[in-house]
Amino acid sequence: MCGIVGIFDTTGVREIDRDLLSRMNETQFHRGPDEGGLHTEPGLGFGHRRLSIIDLASGQQPLFNEDHTVVVTYNGEIYNFPQLSDELKALGHQFRTHSDTEVIVHAWEEWGESCVERFRGMFAFAVWDRNRGTLFLARDRLGIKPLFYALLPDGRFIFGSELKSLRVHDTLPTTIDPAAVEEYFTFGYIPEPRTIFKQVYKLSPGFSLTLKRGAGLPEPKQYWDVAFKSHGLLSESSAGDELIARLEEAVKIRMMAEVPLGAFLSGGVDSSAIVGLMAGLSDQPVNTCSISFGDPKFNESQYAALVAKKFKTAHRVEQVDPDDFDLIDHLADLYDEPYADSSALPTFRVCELAKKEVTVVLSGDGGDENMAGYRRYRWHTYEERMRNLLPASLRQPLFGLLGKAYPKADWAPRVFRAKSTFESMARDTLQGYMHSVSILSNQMRSQLFSDSLKKDLQGYHAIEVFKRHAKQSPTDHPLSLVQYLDLKTYLVGDILTKVDRASMAHALEVRVPILDHHLVDWMSGLSPDMKLRGTEGKYLFKKALEPMLPHEILYRKKMGFAVPLASWFRGPLKEKVRNNLLSREMLDSGLFNQRYLETLVNHHQSGVRDYSASIWTLLMFHSFLKKMSA
Repeated sequence: MCGIVGIFDTTGVREIDRDLLSRMNETQFHRGPDEGGLHTEPGLGFGHRRLSIIDLASGQQPLFNEDHTVVVTYNGEIYNFPQLSDELKALGHQFRTHSDTEVIVHAWEEWGESCVERFRGMFAFAVWDRNRGTLFLARDRLGIKPLFYALLPDGRFIFGSELKSLRVHDTLPTTIDPAAVEEYFTFGYIPEPRTIFKQVYKLSPGFSLTLKRGAGLPEPKQYWDVAFKSHGLLSESSAGDELIARLEEAVKIRMMAEVPLGAFLSGGVDSSAIVGLMAGLSDQPVNTCSISFGDPKFNESQYAALVAKKFKTAHRVEQVDPDDFDLIDHLADLYDEPYADSSALPTFRVCELAKKEVTVVLSGDGGDENMAGYRRYRWHTYEERMRNLLPASLRQPLFGLLGKAYPKADWAPRVFRAKSTFESMARDTLQGYMHSVSILSNQMRSQLFSDSLKKDLQGYHAIEVFKRHAKQSPTDHPLSLVQYLDLKTYLVGDILTKVDRASMAHALEVRVPILDHHLVDWMSGLSPDMKLRGTEGKYLFKKALEPMLPHEILYRKKMGFAVPLASWFRGPLKEKVRNNLLSREMLDSGLFNQRYLETLVNHHQSGVRDYSASIWTLLMFHSFLKKMSA
């Protein structure tokens, strides 16, 4: 795994400032501490930081073709590179290394922009072809690897694996995008292609970008989307067998490495399945690691230990301090823009633990999105059935009134929190799902935002993110549609971003078998009732895993990497919360209503309401503002 940067002159062939390029590159030293490389020529500069995984002796980057007319800088792994290498050699291409990087160069020469359609893996790369005068950038289909870019006012185009590399350039516009603020306080992250800055973008998953001098900045081009194409009649037994066989093959090709390899093991269904399949494919004990929490409400370590014992893994577990909040300020350095998933804290720690023994780990990320494992899917499908029973003309005023009248009950189990259900029922499908995933509701954001921010937004609401993706969705089935939305937003903007930054902070490569695009496409075509049956999410996956995993692993209540925020903010972090949320940075930003900030803090700390998720989201925004002003 690596970090990449680049500078391209879209207007001519001005000299590239090599020192500037080097400084951009070195901001990502943590992504590739093994080696660094630069290439400059008139109008172009590429930088690369390398974490050596395959072909340790060669494979340094930037890497060229035979006559040095094509050069690539690349972050990722292409798992089918041996097959592609053989195909390209048969077509007459000469290889100097045994790395997957060189496959990109020759694949570009042979197939041009369509080369990306042949790559199986996770990647973000840039290719410069001097003969064609073309710069080509691409990002993998699911967004496992990041890629940021911007066109500067002077016509230079810059890109990098992390936003911090672009910020080194002193002419980068850093005006905060009001729409990004709206989206952040809705989702807890800023969905692709937007970033916190108006004129800086993320290349969306499954998209490429082709630039030529004098042509300006074109729109990115989509080369892949998940199909949700039905397999037709498929028995439960045969579907389960095929699911496990396909996952096993995806695991097998990701076990290729010339450095120590292991797996994250939380004791949940997905990570346990990955570890079980790895154990069956390996002659040596699988290296596994997990972290434990002192509080039993958040501790899954006993389940991880059960799986480790069953598969005889070389297991490491360390307990995390339940008050491990020293990392809070460090998160702004890792994520560069506001990011509010508090599980980033334990994720950072488990990556730190893994790096003590291995350089590559496999994870179980992606199972919930693809096989409907989140509890919110169950609630959404229930609400959709209810919506379909009543016409909107009756449903909206009725449930809207009930939602206003019913008291808020954060303390109660979900089934008794009728206020939220009533509010959701008054909305349409997209608005209802938005209501279920929002950190701050529409009403809360309206109270939080200053008048000037609301004026700048000009009526823009984050629901437009869902509307844009829903318009492109290949399915309108209630369950499949929200899975599609999560694949486009939550998976990439939250889950994969979290894992990429936390792992790369420790120079650790994380591979994600469940997000193999062949497997994702196949899973999307399964009947929705094979994913969610009654109240059981991941139904087919669990049934297919019954011969491999114990019942208490498959059918226990899902826990996740929760952090005790509510108690932190009323206890050891009480003063930090008050000082930061009512700080000069927050008030001078002109984005927030001071009286509502005070209300959130006072009501949470007095125990009137649980505003811990909202407060955490604001704390992370404060950390970003503080870093911006430093």
